[in-house]
Amino acid sequence: MAVIGFHASHEQVSPARLLTDVQLAEAAGFDAAMCSDHIEPWSVRQGHSGFAWSWLGAALASTGLRFGVVTAPGQRYHPAIIAHASATLAVMFPGRFWLAPGSGENSNEHITGDAWPSKDVRQQRLEESVEVIRRLHRGEEVTHRGLVTVEHARIWEVPEPKPELIAPAISIDTARRAAAWADGLITVNQPPAQLKKVLEAYRNNGGHGKAALQVHLSWAPSEEAAVEIGLDQWRTNVFPPHVSADLPTAKHFDAVSEHVGEDQLRQSVNVSADTGRHVEWLQEYLDLGFDELYLHFVGQEQEPFINAFAEKVLPQLR
Repeated sequence: MAVIGFHASHEQVSPARLLTDVQLAEAAGFDAAMCSDHIEPWSVRQGHSGFAWSWLGAALASTGLRFGVVTAPGQRYHPAIIAHASATLAVMFPGRFWLAPGSGENSNEHITGDAWPSKDVRQQRLEESVEVIRRLHRGEEVTHRGLVTVEHARIWEVPEPKPELIAPAISIDTARRAAAWADGLITVNQPPAQLKKVLEAYRNNGGHGKAALQVHLSWAPSEEAAVEIGLDQWRTNVFPPHVSADLPTAKHFDAVSEHVGEDQLRQSVNVSADTGRHVEWLQEYLDLGFDELYLHFVGQEQEPFINAFAEKVLPQLR
């Protein structure tokens, strides 16, 4: 049976409220959860960005859900710190935690003052970081000198089982390259034909493990309200990856998205007041071969969405 999870968006909801939301999601019947890991929101209107790793400890301790986090080792986080944090959660909550290490976005990484590298350098840095993390998770003492530097690092709490390292990939090229190191794939909703190509690029190059999809959606009792929520909260997230990865602050995202309209929003967000339409979209993703769907309602008030989808969407998908 497919896993239907809840996405906790730290950029949009305060961590205390988000903890209550994920508890409500579990009680409503969601199977799992995942969260973002940002220091900067995508928009000034979103107005939040709690520290994911602190929150994950509380969320794992106060629910029975399995959790994942999309994170970025290499600049803001040294890979040994990511290895240490993830190993500790995996030791405390065996089998209930995974992480998706990606190449990151400038909006979060620029705070170190280091230059923001080109995509090819970021990709190489990520792959070095993944190797460091895996070696530390095996209990090795690691020294590594490359795009990241590690000197005689060791983790003394070695997790068993190891937390899965899931590849976050939007493009075909990233999915193909990730097949060499990942324990699974996670991407975001795109047109079905493109999603099929991303999934095939991963699988056809030896990629194994689960395939997960984060689904951006906007729902409200009326179509007008669903559109309004989407435009207010997520119009900054309709741009291609090379734009989203390079802009430095929420103010920059707000500036470039000032004239985004409904048509452009609908290309990136499933917008409908009809829960039946959402069921159709989600079933189509499952039919493509995705094992897990993480539903991201792009509004800030999560409880009405949780209740409506628990009643009218989750039962039909099962």
